[in-house]
Amino acid sequence: MKIAFYTLGCKVNQYETQGLKEIFMRLGYEIAESAEEEADVYVVNTCTVTGLSDRKSRQYIRRMKRQNPQAITAVIGCYAQVSPKEAAAVAGVDIVAGTNEKSRLPELIDQWRRERCQVRSIEEYDRLKDRYEDMGIITSMEARTRAFIKVQEGCNRFCSYCVIPYARGDVRSRPKEEILAEASALLNAGFKELVLTGINTALYGAEPGFPKEESGLSGVEILIDAISRLPGEFRIRLSSLEPTVVNGDYVKRLLRYDKLCHHLHLSAQSGSDRVLSAMRRRYDRAEYLHIVRILREFDPGYGISTDLIAGFPQEAQSDHEESLRLIEEAGFCKVHAFSYSKRPATRAADMAGHIAPQVKRRRTQELIASGERAARRFAERCLGQTRTVLVEERDETAQAWKGHADNFLPVYIRQEGDLCGQLLCARLTEPFRDGVLGTVEQR
Repeated sequence: MKIAFYTLGCKVNQYETQGLKEIFMRLGYEIAESAEEEADVYVVNTCTVTGLSDRKSRQYIRRMKRQNPQAITAVIGCYAQVSPKEAAAVAGVDIVAGTNEKSRLPELIDQWRRERCQVRSIEEYDRLKDRYEDMGIITSMEARTRAFIKVQEGCNRFCSYCVIPYARGDVRSRPKEEILAEASALLNAGFKELVLTGINTALYGAEPGFPKEESGLSGVEILIDAISRLPGEFRIRLSSLEPTVVNGDYVKRLLRYDKLCHHLHLSAQSGSDRVLSAMRRRYDRAEYLHIVRILREFDPGYGISTDLIAGFPQEAQSDHEESLRLIEEAGFCKVHAFSYSKRPATRAADMAGHIAPQVKRRRTQELIASGERAARRFAERCLGQTRTVLVEERDETAQAWKGHADNFLPVYIRQEGDLCGQLLCARLTEPFRDGVLGTVEQR
């Protein structure tokens, strides 16, 4: 029996798909190398962060079914959780499972085979918060060098534009001992970078009743401290930190960990205090830039990436220009910009003053262009520095090995031999493609 997976959306979805692959491998299934292969079962792990995500989810459900009309088609994840009736109504869907029901997929497939009628397994929102879904210890990833570790589930911030708390429920944190066991297994398998990820990573351990540390550490620092003590040469990366949760003092504490990469994804969402307040983001522009200054004072080459939303309801041109100025002031290494999308159940959906689609598109393109210029300037500022690079793949068109520096800058190295999976020191010499060229130096 062959099963194929297609994953949309975030790193958490990618991690969960890998967890499912390992569950099905243990049950004797053959895992398709690509979702384009003909298979007996297709699983689409969906996203619902924007309206475009919903459309893409539906498109790929139909696409998978066309590849083998006789195959079982299962729809799981956030779109399935928030819009189960819509997902179930897509032609050819056999199974719909929500965000806390993914690990039950083998059981749901068996149920469909017995009953030959559509199976739905969706926990209501108010029950999502009751448990962390245990998918076991993951020991492999599609990439040979970088591995994701999911550390928590859910978010209780309820930003006014965001549907994810409804898709994922309240904060539930994974036990530290299980995370350490998974980290050890991945390091033993040869991975050199562990990426700590979650729906809101900064909220790790924040739920009532979660065991407190005698060390006095809190939040994700608990995990960084513990994983840093594991033996071997490796590095730790945080997938993101929310400035709605952490402040400058907390970030300063993280800087003492040598194995922690000098890169943070800090979701700004807007550069306008007025818009940030309407978004319920719980910080202002000055507080955000204070964190940026702390990081850059510690390391001028510290990589900071962000998300920005264009066209939030009632966003004036002056608000948009504040976001453009934030890109300049923060000197981001990467900007993810996208248009505001009305999401069900969110406060912003009912606000007055929604922006015309053509205006949102124009503002989004301006943010993207400004972000690309900032990324080029960031790369140029890093020239002459020596940074640790994890080599991830061979890029034949560039005739070079490609990886990422600790600050997330793409680095290309032209050197003979197989460098994949190695942590190297490289001097950054000149701009090249989406990053820089690097020359290996002795440590």
